[in-house]
Amino acid sequence: MAALAVVSGCGGSAPARTAAVADDYPGLPHTTVQVSPGGCGVGWTKPQAGLQVFEVSNTGPQSEEAYLKNPATGAVLGEVEELGPGTTRSMVVRLAAGKYAFSCLPQDVDTITGPTVVVPGTGGTDTPGVVPVTQQDLVPPTLAYQKWVAAQLPALITAVQALQAAVDSGDVAAAEKAWLPAHLDYERLGAAYGTFGDLDGSINGTTKGLPGGLTDPGFTGFHRLEYGLWHGQSAASLRPVAAQLTKDVQQLRTDWAKAQMDPLDLGLRAHEIVENTIQFELTARTDYGSGSNLATAQANLQGTAESLSLLRPLLVTRMPSLPAIDTAMKAASNELSTLGRVPLSTLSTAEREQLNAVFGELVTELAPVAAVCDVRRTS
Repeated sequence: MAALAVVSGCGGSAPARTAAVADDYPGLPHTTVQVSPGGCGVGWTKPQAGLQVFEVSNTGPQSEEAYLKNPATGAVLGEVEELGPGTTRSMVVRLAAGKYAFSCLPQDVDTITGPTVVVPGTGGTDTPGVVPVTQQDLVPPTLAYQKWVAAQLPALITAVQALQAAVDSGDVAAAEKAWLPAHLDYERLGAAYGTFGDLDGSINGTTKGLPGGLTDPGFTGFHRLEYGLWHGQSAASLRPVAAQLTKDVQQLRTDWAKAQMDPLDLGLRAHEIVENTIQFELTARTDYGSGSNLATAQANLQGTAESLSLLRPLLVTRMPSLPAIDTAMKAASNELSTLGRVPLSTLSTAEREQLNAVFGELVTELAPVAAVCDVRRTS
């Protein structure tokens, strides 16, 4: 079943709910509302305030999207996407006294706005609405992020070249010392990994999915060097790996000059980077010997901070929870700084629990960013 996105500007709220049939919401009032080119919003005849369910039914001949909006501001309180002909899905919203209207968006047809419905009474609390973000809104921060990444790549290349030089000289201790700053330079670019294509796997891939595991020829890049350096492999045996890593990051700079990042990626990555940090760094699944997961987690936070900084002009009027996000970001960074650059295995159970709690709070606060930055049709 497709997902029903309930847009929220409040930190801590999930960006989407799973579509469900009426029986999944016992005790709540239900209203069946039709969406079609000839009957957008038909059926909402007894408006009421409070938490309720709209059973949104597509009675038209083609797939539709449907938004419940504040007609005065255009803010979206709830939506149903990709609703096929003859199908019905549930939209759960809380309405205060006020004016609302359904907008119906058939494929390849202009938006149709249904009648304005007045919910009687005074005051009350409704589901926080969000004014839709357009593709044009996201282009400037995306271009700014691409320029920022381009500005970081020379330092990454220099750091990787220093790492290669240490490997080529046969100085394993120097190579170990050079590995971490080079790797962190790459990890700060987290919001761009979807645009890096196959080079991301070559530069920073793990053994996941490789039939040969640690000895698979496809295991390359930073983590292959990490494994070799911290598991007693000779510098001579690692020279081809270091040389290929240098070639890959140089190719990355060449490719990036021609790349076009999807504007949707910036909002998605702000949340996904921290999700990946929890899944891979705070579990040590990407530790191949250096014990540097906490340092990597800090670099991931810096990458998230950059994407949030560029999106802030769009978010500040749409997300009252931005101060909560800022607080959660600072708390996560402070927790990592307090623990220091130590292996996860050296932390006590209490320290691990506290670290997981802080990052769990952060990923919850960041969750609505992707929903707010999801491009929605406005016409």
